[in-house]
Amino acid sequence: MYKRILLKLSGEVLAGGASFGIDATAILNLAKEIKSIRDAGVEIGLIIGGGNIHRGVSGESWGISRVTSDHMGMLGTVINGLAMQDALEGLGVETRLCSAVTLKSMTEPFIIRKVSKHLSKGRVVILSGGTGNPYFTTDTAAALRASEIGAEIILKATKVDGIYDKDPKKFSDAKKFNKLSYTEIITSGLKVMDATAITLCQDNKIKIIVFNTLINGNMMKVVQGDNIGTLVE
Repeated sequence: MYKRILLKLSGEVLAGGASFGIDATAILNLAKEIKSIRDAGVEIGLIIGGGNIHRGVSGESWGISRVTSDHMGMLGTVINGLAMQDALEGLGVETRLCSAVTLKSMTEPFIIRKVSKHLSKGRVVILSGGTGNPYFTTDTAAALRASEIGAEIILKATKVDGIYDKDPKKFSDAKKFNKLSYTEIITSGLKVMDATAITLCQDNKIKIIVFNTLINGNMMKVVQGDNIGTLVE
């Protein structure tokens, strides 16, 4: 269905059932699904959030400046990237870990031509460090990198099976949407991605699918075009 995708994982997904840290079983299961997609011939750029380690916006409540807190969050995404790289390579998947933050001993810098070459050779490229700037979320980083690498779609892997009009965990009457437009997301104030990310996707005509990655096999179903999750276009 798709030749090149940008897979966006929340940091919380890596934590499994915990509220903090990295769960070995959860990350191995994700790595296996990513491998199956790669083996099917799909080129994968991967962005992982850092919320399981540190969330930038939360630092201010501790008395940490927003800029410092966001820098800490960027490092959290690198930690998650290293963990995912190790899990994938343990399964025989060749990877490259790139970072928008300079960490020469652990990562490659993000250089678009190199990244495109890695992708064309079947390597999974993990894009860490966000955009390298404070005040930007990893959702915005996903939209930016998807535009740069020419991804056809962003697969936003979450713990829920799509976009709802309100939190389905709190409200039993929450309504799930099968399809939405970029404009509907922004005007309705739905908390899918921040407005900057949605606008970037709209400007560059990049589709978004929000789906539940905790169900085994869902990632492959999305890539194959099965009607699951919520499509934004």
